[in-house]
Amino acid sequence: MSSSSQPSPTSSDSTTNTPTFSFHLSYVSDASPTEDVAPKIEELEDDELEDMKVLPLVDGADASPNNVVAKRPRGRPRKHPISPQSAVSKTPKGRSKTGCITCRRRKKKCDETKPICVHCQKNNVHCEGYPPRAYWKSGKQRAEEGSECPQALGLCVSADRYKVQRPNVEIPRELPVLIEGVETDIDRFFLQHFNLNLSKVLTLFTEKRNPFNEVLLPMALRHKGLMHSLLCLSGSHLSACEPTNSSWGERQYYHFQCAIENLHTDENMAKSIAGDETAIIDDPTVAQTLVLCLKSICAGEVHGEYRPHMDAARHLIQKQKSRNQEFQGFLIEFFVYHDVSNSLTSLDRHSVLMMEDFKLPEFMIQPESGALLGVVDGLFGYISKIRQLRDRIRTRRKQDLKPLVDYDILSDAQEIDAALRDWVCCQPADTPRWIASMLYRQCTWLYLHRTILPSVPNPNLRRAVDQGLLYLQHLPPDSSTQSILLMPTFLLGCAAFHAEQRPRIQQAFADLQAYSQNGNITHAKAIVEKVWEMIDEGHEEESWDWESIMEKMGLDFLVT
Repeated sequence: MSSSSQPSPTSSDSTTNTPTFSFHLSYVSDASPTEDVAPKIEELEDDELEDMKVLPLVDGADASPNNVVAKRPRGRPRKHPISPQSAVSKTPKGRSKTGCITCRRRKKKCDETKPICVHCQKNNVHCEGYPPRAYWKSGKQRAEEGSECPQALGLCVSADRYKVQRPNVEIPRELPVLIEGVETDIDRFFLQHFNLNLSKVLTLFTEKRNPFNEVLLPMALRHKGLMHSLLCLSGSHLSACEPTNSSWGERQYYHFQCAIENLHTDENMAKSIAGDETAIIDDPTVAQTLVLCLKSICAGEVHGEYRPHMDAARHLIQKQKSRNQEFQGFLIEFFVYHDVSNSLTSLDRHSVLMMEDFKLPEFMIQPESGALLGVVDGLFGYISKIRQLRDRIRTRRKQDLKPLVDYDILSDAQEIDAALRDWVCCQPADTPRWIASMLYRQCTWLYLHRTILPSVPNPNLRRAVDQGLLYLQHLPPDSSTQSILLMPTFLLGCAAFHAEQRPRIQQAFADLQAYSQNGNITHAKAIVEKVWEMIDEGHEEESWDWESIMEKMGLDFLVT
């Protein structure tokens, strides 16, 4: 088949003289002329007709159907429209639950090679292995396993999932305690009061070389029981100053219970009391016994609450020595001072110095550096001997022997008198410590006089009391020596037969109360006033035995 086309002019535009051409197509077929050839025509759908675009006509062209040229979309027209895609439901592919921990966390496919997967090795990643396989267990079985159960360790392990579960605990909101035992604002106030005030009224040293601040307080920072004891002591002192403050009383009682519990739970303490000489008790525990004795003094306890603590301290001093020589010296001096003072007012309490096998360590014989008076300078040794004379006289009284003071007792008394006259004070002259030491010697002589001579007014006795009051007058009321004046003031009062001497003694008690505010001062004054009452009523002989007077009044406390 061949075709030919030849353009021929048909008309021209009168304006532009542009010729217009029309094409006539003719088909020549190789078939016979008698056969009709019809072209294949496909009918267009309506939507395809709408996609047909009509080209604009050239200016001046005839808008006849022959001149309308339609542009058909590219490609062969579709006879049937494309059906919309529908969601294909695919079979979900199973996801492995047995991969290694590393691949599961990194969300990578694991080849599950054990013990270490190859995928981690190729990627140079540390393989954490595989989670343990968990089997179903009943609640009873998990409860019996206890802490071995993964849930108890905060791990929730199941057959299809391995994860760390957050423990169900409350987030802490407060800081921990800095110092064991110091827990509240009241405790901090107790500790401050002990450091700044109370420690200064318990010894001759107020600033430097104060054993309560330099020895006991550092120990208490490392020992909870001793810290509770110090806070209890401080709280007792404050409660005695302000009895109406119930919060102080309740808090000091709490610290007292904690301190006692610490002593009861100390295994070495229990072994030592039971007679085990191999048990070694640490220094802070030993210090607790003396601190609790001081608590009894500050609180003004009058029913012998100090006794178990003093007995424990006596046992420890006799059976055990501390490697800390500074603490050992302070411990012995402190105990002996209260022990000897206790023998002045108690019928059944004998001083440790009365024992033949007890001697002060040689390193303590330094009178000028003692924290208290009377122990290292030897005066308390004479007081212990006078107490032995009183016991011998009291025995002769019970047996109704005459005379009460026989020659042997009188001879021993003369030896003590001679020793007191030869005694030399080692304190710097004309200092408060020197004056206080001379007062101690004067009161020791008064104790001796009241023991072996009849309880009647005596010129020498009056002169000795007046001289003791002169020493008291020269001691400043705010001096640190006020901390050790209760015992000599008590002995002065028991020897004051004359009424004009008593107001100055009462003033001395008032000065002591204003300085230290210890609870036992009031009770010591009450005993002295009872002795005065018996003297004024004509019972001078009965006033001799003030130990029995205290016992009848139901008072048992330390006059220190």
